[in-house]
Amino acid sequence: MSRVLGIDVGGTGIKGCIVDTVKGVFADERMKISTPQPSTPDAMLKAVKKIIKSFDWEGKPIGVGFPAVIKGGKTHTASNIDKTWLDYPIVNKWSTALQTEIKFVNDADAAGLAEMKFGKGKDAKGLVIMLTLGTGIGSSLFMNGELVPNTEFGHIIYNRKIAEKTLSNVARETRKITWKTYGKELNGYLQYLEFILNPDQIIIGGGISKKFDLYSKYFALKTPITCAESMNDAGIIGAALATKLHF
Repeated sequence: MSRVLGIDVGGTGIKGCIVDTVKGVFADERMKISTPQPSTPDAMLKAVKKIIKSFDWEGKPIGVGFPAVIKGGKTHTASNIDKTWLDYPIVNKWSTALQTEIKFVNDADAAGLAEMKFGKGKDAKGLVIMLTLGTGIGSSLFMNGELVPNTEFGHIIYNRKIAEKTLSNVARETRKITWKTYGKELNGYLQYLEFILNPDQIIIGGGISKKFDLYSKYFALKTPITCAESMNDAGIIGAALATKLHF
């Protein structure tokens, strides 16, 4: 089955669409709803059910990109969602509630999967880092095209603070800083990652990737860095792709 419903759950919005996993494109109109507040498991499940129903996809396999570290069928982090998600058995609970097969993947890993398959990371060799700059900073890491899941580079302590608290897109808006200031501060963080990991390529994704030219001119990196090709749709496409993979 080449068409799969991909759902991208974020801290501020939940998006979904049927994806052609062969071509890496949407096969329908995308749907987006606001993330419920508080973003408890029950509230999130109701929102996801709404998206599934809108595409008449009940009982069919789906892929879900979720803003948490997912291991052993549980969500182990809850940085930008309700704390009741900590150690929540999401695979068992949601598969049972929705009566269908669900593949869960970290939301940043989902975006990375799409970009590595269809975007700027296609056929890339060596170590590739993708960062999604949105509500927080999501990260995905690939070695010769293979995903190393559940990295959390947005939670690295940089300048004595958690990086995403000052350098995510939401943090930039809250701080009301110029693109020049943001670009220079983000450059410092990227140089830090470069020093630690020695990547062969860095890709910037998330909603802010649309403004890449406004802040990237302040970068001074040895590593090639580029804007994600699939931009803000990567999470949905990657979630759908994840249903075809084993990790």
